[in-house]
Amino acid sequence: MSSVSASAQKRITKILAALEQAYPDAHCSLKYSNPLELLVATILSAQCTDALVNKVTVDLFKKYQSASDYAQATLEMLQQDISRVNFYRNKASSIQRACKMLIDRFEGQIPQQMEDLLQLPGVARKTANVVLGNAFGCQQGIVVDTHVMRLSLRMGLSAQKDRDKIEQDLMQLVPKANWTRFGHQMITHGRLVCSAKSPKCASCPLGPSLCPSYQV
Repeated sequence: MSSVSASAQKRITKILAALEQAYPDAHCSLKYSNPLELLVATILSAQCTDALVNKVTVDLFKKYQSASDYAQATLEMLQQDISRVNFYRNKASSIQRACKMLIDRFEGQIPQQMEDLLQLPGVARKTANVVLGNAFGCQQGIVVDTHVMRLSLRMGLSAQKDRDKIEQDLMQLVPKANWTRFGHQMITHGRLVCSAKSPKCASCPLGPSLCPSYQV
């Protein structure tokens, strides 16, 4: 935070307050009951709506309850079980290979360190941040999905277009204790108000004083 100017700190404090007032109940929209379920759901959610993933995982999580269950299944069967999501073949392969690695290297458990999670097939920083922040309460980064990328540019929080570079900018601005919550609130704001094509600026809780892209 030392490299952030006083004016930038003051502005992000106001933004955080506005988001908290507008979205006090923002949370992870993926349904899960343990870290493994969240990992699988997050892998499935890439380029797919959380609503569809939640429909698919109702039966999936009843059938597969451990890393061993995924590892021992035939790839064809796992593909069939998740066939309603986009890129289900690649995702089935990633899930199965990740679960085999969990068994081989982590005793079948989801690791709680970023560097360990990033070893798993199908896991990049976004997925790792979702799992760490929500399953374990570990503030090791900020989830940067398409909503957060778009809003960060519009709100002038980052001039970068690379997901990881945007995350680094946000981590400099946002207090660490807020990282997970900030991600949820930005995603909610992107879904409800600051949409890609027709942002509802008149309904924006930030207003022109906090968003340079605000349009009357």
